[in-house]
Amino acid sequence: MKPIIRALDDATRQLSKRSDSARLDAELLMAEALHIDRDKLLLKPPERKVPDRFWHMVTRRSEGEPVAYITGRRAFWNIELHVGPGVLIPRPDSEVLIASAIEHFDGTPGPQRILDLGTGPGTLLLAALDIWPKATGLGIDVSRQALSYASANARRLGFEPRVKLMQGNWAAGLVDEFDLILCNPPYVADGADLGPGVREFEPDEALFAGREGLDAYRQVAPRLPRLLAAGGLAAIEIGPSQADAVTALLARDGLDAKVADDLAGRPRAVLLTWV
Repeated sequence: MKPIIRALDDATRQLSKRSDSARLDAELLMAEALHIDRDKLLLKPPERKVPDRFWHMVTRRSEGEPVAYITGRRAFWNIELHVGPGVLIPRPDSEVLIASAIEHFDGTPGPQRILDLGTGPGTLLLAALDIWPKATGLGIDVSRQALSYASANARRLGFEPRVKLMQGNWAAGLVDEFDLILCNPPYVADGADLGPGVREFEPDEALFAGREGLDAYRQVAPRLPRLLAAGGLAAIEIGPSQADAVTALLARDGLDAKVADDLAGRPRAVLLTWV
């Protein structure tokens, strides 16, 4: 058996005590250690010694640290983002916001101005700018560290001329209108049970939003009607049990709301348009 394959098997057994995706974790860490794509690792494992750094990364993962923080990278939609401690790790569930925007603007030139509230490492904003190359975008976040990642990601992806980043508290002070508003706010109730490694490693301010998990929605709600342009869309991520509560908060001042499900069939976004 090749040393690489044997190491993957050993790492999978070690990580299975901590992770539900132990084999995938091991493969991602090995690919990173070898500086190759995971596809290449699976199709033709190299004939070489296992890098020492692989076992160091496995140890970090076995202690609960997210794979994305260990590798420093996370794929989202059609882009790859650099991430690290202090920023929320992009999750596939959030892709429903992008899919909903594509559906809304189908058959049109697409949005010209995009706003991303709580942009983090630029996840939603940069994915949207990749889809609509003539659009410009504004990303706002309260965290200076998150904005530094967003800036670096915009520069690396070649979007820097089309991106403006601003430190701020949601949409406070904004007066412009936007064709597409994206927002993945913190929506976890204080004290809620989270998956392994989330509470320990990811930033609290990107996760928790008060006793009911609704504090951020209450701040955003009154500002959305004056920010959303005619014919536009606001796509706001929610927790699976929050559809009714968030809809009640956001459907106001002439905005119509509907709920979009993620790939697992769970409510994952409230979509707002003008009636």
